[in-house]
Amino acid sequence: MARAAQAAAGLGCSHALITNPIDVGYLTGFTGGDSYLLLDAAAPASGPAAGPGAAPRALIISDFRFDEELEPTRALAEVFIRKGMMSEAVGSVLAERRVTALGVQPEHMTLAVRRWLTKKTPGLRVVEAPGLVAALRARKDAAEVALIRKAVRVAQDALEHTLGAVGAALRRGKAMTEAAIAAELEHAMRQGGSQKPSFDTIVAAGANGSLPHYRAGSVRYRAGRPLLIDWGATVGGYHSDMSRVVAFGRWPAKIAELYRVVLEAHQLAAAALAPGLTTERADAIARGHIAAAGFGERFGHGLGHGIGLDVHEDPRLSHMAPPRPLEEGMVVTIEPGIYVPGLGGVRIEDDYLITQRGAKNLCTLPKDIGWATR
Repeated sequence: MARAAQAAAGLGCSHALITNPIDVGYLTGFTGGDSYLLLDAAAPASGPAAGPGAAPRALIISDFRFDEELEPTRALAEVFIRKGMMSEAVGSVLAERRVTALGVQPEHMTLAVRRWLTKKTPGLRVVEAPGLVAALRARKDAAEVALIRKAVRVAQDALEHTLGAVGAALRRGKAMTEAAIAAELEHAMRQGGSQKPSFDTIVAAGANGSLPHYRAGSVRYRAGRPLLIDWGATVGGYHSDMSRVVAFGRWPAKIAELYRVVLEAHQLAAAALAPGLTTERADAIARGHIAAAGFGERFGHGLGHGIGLDVHEDPRLSHMAPPRPLEEGMVVTIEPGIYVPGLGGVRIEDDYLITQRGAKNLCTLPKDIGWATR
């Protein structure tokens, strides 16, 4: 909380209102949701107030449902259990603490709430503080990396189990639907310790793989076709995010060509990851290779993104986002892809920790086409 308060002070704010529940959890450890965190830029970050006349501590505004759950958090912040609407509670707290300049999260706060704050708190100056907490979350400490590693292991084990189930069904003359494969995978992740899938699991059979964010449906997977799977697990609130394409039996020749190009692009970009490399340059390495192979127009999304408490967070490795240098401690995905309507698509994705000298792949699942051929 101290770094967030210091960042707010640097913007000329007397206080900052954290309304994104994931950011509230990151700063306090409380993940119940539906609660706001008010930071005082001049207050002690944690522990009891320094004594008479000391600045008020951070304050969590919540409600009765979380009163008991918030007990461990009281060592870090005061707790205000509201009796009425959240907006009324916020207004009361701002008036009581004589807040004059309030930093807000514009990417999370609605215009309606912002208008209400300025209307109900005369003289209040609202300061937009985009990325106030996101900038802190971009670099992970050892405990955060350990949770992401575990989420990766859970996801990988679940995929191996699921591919075994798909193969067994095919040998019995059965064809599982995309939705059934997704359900099998998500159940296996739950059994392995995942709180929930990182996102709606993507399972795309055959030509459906040309849709990057395809939603698994009733199409049955049959041998001799590609099967694209994009999935992730959640452990301790932290996510993993991986993609693989497999084929049971022979690969369609064109998909096998796409696989080779995408794998090479992935390997080139991953080998270049290091502190100081810009996100734009990382994207360009993979994009340039795919374009040189003649498929540039068929790779339309960014190369990757940060991963942590959100499955998509800073930094953004994309030609469409402002460039920024990678930093030690960031965890990012590398996920180049080629998508051809009517044929299918290939996307290969792993999660990488930026280290002092380069990057460490947190995933151990093979990516070569030999492994992907079942």
